[in-house]
Order: sequence, then C-alpha cells, then structure tokens
Amino acid sequence: MTFTPALLRTATAASARLIRLPSLTRTYSFTMDPSIRSPPFTQKVVKAMRALYPEELADRAWDNVGLLQENIAPAEGSVPARVLLTNDLTLRVAEEAIQKKASVIISYHPFIFRGLKSIALNDPHQRIVLRLAQHNIAVYSPHTAADAVLGGVNDWLVGILKSAVPASAQLDGDSSVTVVQPAKGPAPAGFEGAGYGRLVRLPADIKLETILQTYAQRLGMRHIMLARPRGGSQGDISSVIRTVAICAGSGADVLQSVTDEADLIITGEMSHHAALRLTMLAKFVLTVFHSNSERGFLREVLQPQLLEVLEKEEKGVEVVVSEEDEDPFEIWGPE
Repeated sequence: MTFTPALLRTATAASARLIRLPSLTRTYSFTMDPSIRSPPFTQKVVKAMRALYPEELADRAWDNVGLLQENIAPAEGSVPARVLLTNDLTLRVAEEAIQKKASVIISYHPFIFRGLKSIALNDPHQRIVLRLAQHNIAVYSPHTAADAVLGGVNDWLVGILKSAVPASAQLDGDSSVTVVQPAKGPAPAGFEGAGYGRLVRLPADIKLETILQTYAQRLGMRHIMLARPRGGSQGDISSVIRTVAICAGSGADVLQSVTDEADLIITGEMSHHAALRLTMLAKFVLTVFHSNSERGFLREVLQPQLLEVLEKEEKGVEVVVSEEDEDPFEIWGPE
C-alpha cells in the first residue's frame, strides 16, 4: 500500500476521533455508611468479655477468638438485651438462639476456625452463619483466653478438685496451684501470671476414688473414663493421689512438661497412645469428654460474672445458658 498525503490526513483525523471517544470506564468512590454499625448492646457485651478475658491471652498461633460474627443496629429501636451462652455453636444451638430472641451468642469454642471460601446452605457451619445473619445475631468466642485467665476454665476444674479435699486440709490459697504454660506475649495489667494448664499439689493424700466420685457428681456424669497402670496394686482406685495436672479440653500437649510430677492427669480427652504411655509411667488419666471439661464453667462462673458486669450498663439484660448444647459423645450399652 502506498501512503499518500491524503491517506495519512484521513488516518490522522480518524485517530483523533477515536481519542475523543468518551471513556468507557468509571471511577467510583465508596464511603462507609455511619448509620450501619454494631448495636450498642453488642458493643457492651464485647467490651465486658474483653475485660473479663482479654484476647491477648489467647493462643493466637492456632486459636480464633473475639467477635467472629457481627450484627447490625436496627434503623429503629434496639436489639434484645439477651445473651445466650454455649460451649459449642451447633445448628440446634443457633435455632435455639433465634427462638429465644438472643442478639448475642457467647460460644466458648469458635465456630469459625479458618477462612471460609464460600457461604452456602449445604455446609453446617456456613448455614449457621446465614441463619444468624438472617436474624441479626452476633457471635463472640473467648476460648483459650478463658482458659488462661486466673479464675477461668482451668481454675474452675481445679475448684472441683479442691472440693474433694477434706475441710481439715484445705488448699493454702493459690500457693499449691501453678500455671503449667505461661500465656504467650505480655499480659494486660491485672492479668499477670495467666497461662494454660494447672499443676496442683494437694495438702494431703486423697484417694483416687474420692476424686473420681467428686468429678462425676459435679459434671453430672454417670460414667467417666479412667486409664490406670496395670500390674500389681499400683492401678487400684484406692491409690492415694498427691499431685494432679489439669487442663480443660484436649490437654496432653499442654501438660506434657509436668506429667512426670503428677500422679493423676485430668483433661477432657486424650489420644490412645498418649494415655497408654502415661499408664506405663504409672500415672492415672481421667478424661470426661472434651466439652464436659468446659461446659459447667458457663453456668457456674461466666453466667453470673457476665450478668453482673452487664447489669451495670444495661437494664433488663438476660444471660441464659443453652439447653441444646451437649457433648457429641455419650456412653451407650445394651439394656
């Protein structure tokens, strides 16, 4: 093709017309709508939980604590001043919260551990997210922060052990109870000394049988699981116990550094091989199922504790414990 001056002028003019075409792209700017915010009551609950069980004490290496699902303040009126406490947030518990018109769920275990790649109805955890969002219910989880705090879940389990001690030989304050694994990172002011697991040195010898009966009764269990040494009399339930290692939930890893010192290890669950090793070291292991080692804390400690704090901020507040929450395992046998 020969480029004549006329052809070049035509091409240049066409190019100019193309350049003058209106842009097909648009620039949008978004600002957060200040009217869309968390309800004041939800903010009060979160503030109270963080004051009681600072999130800094949680084991963030694997745990997922804090406000896991937020709700939105209604355009008019307010959300119900009602909190539902549960150990595990299941579909049944979610429906219970909806029926009881709770606006906040405190779930000891986080129901979201890892990032979600979808939110669909065919997955039970994702279905919970959708149902709670539909009914404007927030979810907060304290988990290992509640384990670490002095006076938290692990010390509640220690308290059950203390109740087995005769009045004539009561534990001398906290001097006989030590934290096994200090919390990672600096503790907030007033929470120094927090950590996971407890090693309890009893003031007097106590029969294993007495301890077993005490835990079964306090936890409302007809049967509890005991691993004991084999051979001779060393595995007898009338054996005396002087030192006990305690950790709520699955405590084998947390208690690993003190099992040599302990006569008895108490936890929610333990693997077959970990328990077998301990019995070969002449140790007793008491397991009560994972959530049974935690659930009673909600009713006996957290419910009155949280209610006391919230009543100073909100009139007519209710803190209720789930009736649908239960351990997935049970002991079954033919009649």
